[in-house]
This record gives sequence, structure tokens and C-alpha cells, in this order.
Amino acid sequence: MQVVINGRPHQASGAMSLAQAVALLTTAASGVAAAVNGEVVRRPAWESTPLADGDQVEVLTAVQGG
Repeated sequence: MQVVINGRPHQASGAMSLAQAVALLTTAASGVAAAVNGEVVRRPAWESTPLADGDQVEVLTAVQGG
């Protein structure tokens, strides 16, 4: 299965949840938002949100600066 995460193709050997996709990019415990095919998914649903071949995933991390 292939999914696109933040514009880059990722090959998965089996089923992948949104939580697993997010974990490929960050280990941040907070300040992270994720969307699948343009729809924001709330953090409590990440583990139970399966990804399908061709899904587009966007992971955003909040940063602070001055």
C-alpha cells in the first residue's frame, strides 16, 4: 500500500493507521494536527483511523518563535 504523507510517497507493507503515519514524522505529544484526504481527524481517532492505498495525509506541527 502506498500513501502520501506531507507530499512524499510512503510504502507500507501492511495496514497502517493514521497514528502510525504521524509517528513516522514526529514524536511530539502535543501541538500536532493531522488530516486524511483534506479532512481533519481528531487525535482520539488517530489509532482507529485506517489508511487506504492512495490516501493523502498531512501532518502539521505547531512551532513557537519570535
